[in-house]
Amino acid sequence: MAEKIELVDTVEHLGIRHHFEDEIADALRNSQHMELNSSNLHEVSLRFRLLREHGLCVSPDDFNRFKDTNGRFNIDIIKEPKGLLSLYNAAHLLTHDELELEEAICFARLHLESMTHNLTYPLSDQVKRALYLPLPRTVRRIEALHYMLEYEHEPSYNPIILELAKIDFNILQNHHLKELKDLSEWWQDLYTEVSLDYARDRIVQLYLWAHTMCYEEEYSCARIILTKLSAVVTMMDDTYDVRATLEESRNFNEAIQRWDEKAVCLLPDYLKKFYLRIIISFKEIEDMLQPHEKYKVSYAKESFQILSKKYLQGAEWFHHKYVPTFKEKLEVSFMDSGSPFSIVALLVGLGDIASKEALYWAIGCTDMVKACGELTRYMNDISALKHGNRKQDAANCVQCYIAEHNVTSEVATANISKMMEDAWKTTNKAVLELPTLHAVVRRVVDMTVCLTLIYGKKKDVFTFGNDLDDVIKHVFANPIPI
Repeated sequence: MAEKIELVDTVEHLGIRHHFEDEIADALRNSQHMELNSSNLHEVSLRFRLLREHGLCVSPDDFNRFKDTNGRFNIDIIKEPKGLLSLYNAAHLLTHDELELEEAICFARLHLESMTHNLTYPLSDQVKRALYLPLPRTVRRIEALHYMLEYEHEPSYNPIILELAKIDFNILQNHHLKELKDLSEWWQDLYTEVSLDYARDRIVQLYLWAHTMCYEEEYSCARIILTKLSAVVTMMDDTYDVRATLEESRNFNEAIQRWDEKAVCLLPDYLKKFYLRIIISFKEIEDMLQPHEKYKVSYAKESFQILSKKYLQGAEWFHHKYVPTFKEKLEVSFMDSGSPFSIVALLVGLGDIASKEALYWAIGCTDMVKACGELTRYMNDISALKHGNRKQDAANCVQCYIAEHNVTSEVATANISKMMEDAWKTTNKAVLELPTLHAVVRRVVDMTVCLTLIYGKKKDVFTFGNDLDDVIKHVFANPIPI
């Protein structure tokens, strides 16, 4: 069974999980129900991580075999750097009140940091990446690029599997590049027609974001829909934040709530074409769907209208120079982060796995959806504090926390970072508690994980888009040599 679990990890790590979904599910279910006899830290940790990532319950008690009578990890396991790395990655799938996993993270990190200069390739690079960002919080499509270079140095190396991964990546890359070209043409037409020169031109970054959530060929519709609607949202966001007066903001929101072409009379000239294109864009999305799926667009429209209300609230605060409490700010800003809307928009194009139950769950801003929004807002605002913000927003979450609690930015950032960890735990918990929605939940996890790419190193690479150039080239432009 250990060999099967190792093979599952290899297949997933190389980015070809989509070809072996049934086989992976069978292997993990069998492993879950088998008695665990291994005393190998890497094997136990790897099994723990894979089971939890797939929504299968497994207890932290599995790690007790590596502890002494006082409940502390045996010092002998520091002789197993690969096992420590696996423990470190696995423990980041902790949920609330799993203190033993928090202890595991601290223990593993301490000893991994002390040995980084003494490890050989590829383990040395894997440890460095994990210490920067643990594997469960890593964008798997990008991690696969690293692992394709490393896999041939692994003891379990199989050249056929590696060749399959490279060929599959290149085939999908070609497909993605065609989509990106079509979307770029669509965006240029939209951008030219509406003439909102203050709006960010970020269609490539938006497509990269959508691609990280559903890169498989069969989810082309989901990628296109999410990218298009995200582009429209970006224009709406920039209108509220950068250009519109308070009166224009109120009228713009009123028109969006009416959702009627006649409401264009409420708007200043510079917004009229954009408003009409919003309505047209949603109709175009509906036309992309099968007859039995068209109802899904109503959920996206409702979520879009909710988002507009939240943007207006932010504009009201800004123009009235009101600094809300941290709680007030968060109640608005987890929504105006855009992530809850993006989750609904993603589900519109996901086909049969996105049922009415899933859409109802998403638009209801359940704990996992809220956690994604909170993480987006926290990371965005910490980045804005460090690097500045092009927008004329009201005070962000960090600034509200500083004002309310009269603390330094360092203290505020540290406390909000703790809240971020709590949101990650909420995300992990949802994966285990929503088995009937697992296929959808997995995509929401991918969306949440992508935040680490957008806001890595506390830098907003969406607002400052050039910082993603290297990633974009590797993912979309540079084929893998075979």
